Amino acid sequence: MFKLPKKIFRIVIPPLIGLFFIYISFYYTSEEERSEIYRSLKEAKFEYIFFSVLLGIASHLSRAYRWNYMLNSLGYYPKFINNVLSIFITYLANLGVPRSGEILRATVMQTYESIPFDKAFGTILAERLIDLIILFFLIFLFLFLETDILLPLIKEKAGLYLNNYEFFLTVVVFLLSILILIKVFKRGLVKKISVFIKGISAGFTSILKTQNKTYYIAHTIFIWSIYLLVFYVMKFSISGTELLGFKSLLISFIFGAISITTTNGGIGVYPLSVSFALSFYGIPLETSLAFGWILWTSQTIMVIFFGLCAFFLLPIVNNKI
Repeated sequence: MFKLPKKIFRIVIPPLIGLFFIYISFYYTSEEERSEIYRSLKEAKFEYIFFSVLLGIASHLSRAYRWNYMLNSLGYYPKFINNVLSIFITYLANLGVPRSGEILRATVMQTYESIPFDKAFGTILAERLIDLIILFFLIFLFLFLETDILLPLIKEKAGLYLNNYEFFLTVVVFLLSILILIKVFKRGLVKKISVFIKGISAGFTSILKTQNKTYYIAHTIFIWSIYLLVFYVMKFSISGTELLGFKSLLISFIFGAISITTTNGGIGVYPLSVSFALSFYGIPLETSLAFGWILWTSQTIMVIFFGLCAFFLLPIVNNKI
């Protein structure tokens, strides 16, 4: 009875949040600043934007290739093209409903490569954990490089986070739910749940079993280096950001990455996050917003284009039409 409203909530609310932040961007800029943003975007150098998109594609291809190291350790050898298409579908789906793409990605591999959903999903969870660890590493790196900038901000916000018990409450509720399932439901259902959890666990620990750890690490370094390189290349695309240094690019990248991981693809939030980060270095609002918008728009258009293509190509390349 409550499934439909919950489903609508998941689909409708994320875009509305994005639209709200777009409105905030509009509200807090003057007409002159909006004109300057429009001028910057209009006069942007296309060759740098195009190159940054190519770099983005390269990172997705590397991610698809790296995924095989985990899947191979489980005894599965999927086609590389299916890895690539499923990853583009992941990013496209996450633009609409956050984290829905990971489920679709595992479903694609079950449908076209006969890889059990639980094991595929486990490898994806492991991959996300690696990404999270690297993001935290970059945050700590920036803290080490620019302690005087972020430390006051952390002290101001720390109390708010320490008083937020939502995460811990969620964990407790989850554990209690598992116990209730074991007590209430039939043994057959409990066994199925147990098998499913074991499958996820097998996929999650596949990274420890892979025989190509060196190559896996190399691809991981390559992927995240490309992410940073996209920012470096894009700084030459508009006037006013050409002289951005490593520290300013690093903090804008961190804030942008956090906005993407916590929302549906960063719509509306990403440009504001990048702009806020660059404000630490005195970059004008109109310039930093233009920089954020051109970064987000170019990569998002690429994801939408290849994500839609992936939906059509999957049944064709697998001869299931």
